[in-house]
Amino acid sequence: MLMTEWNWDDAKEVWQEEAFEEGLEKGLEKGREEIARNALRKGYSFEEVTSITGLDLDTLRNIH
Repeated sequence: MLMTEWNWDDAKEVWQEEAFEEGLEKGLEKGREEIARNALRKGYSFEEVTSITGLDLDTLRNIH
């Protein structure tokens, strides 16, 4: 049986890193959606906005 010692400081560091990465990803997604909204308002086509932002057509339809 393998016994390892639980280290709260290491666990806390991992949780913080995971939370940071999750927050960063959510922020980037919101940024792409905002760019998409602005581009659609300016008359860009759905295909152009998909190419620019990387968002799929269903997402664009939902935010439009």
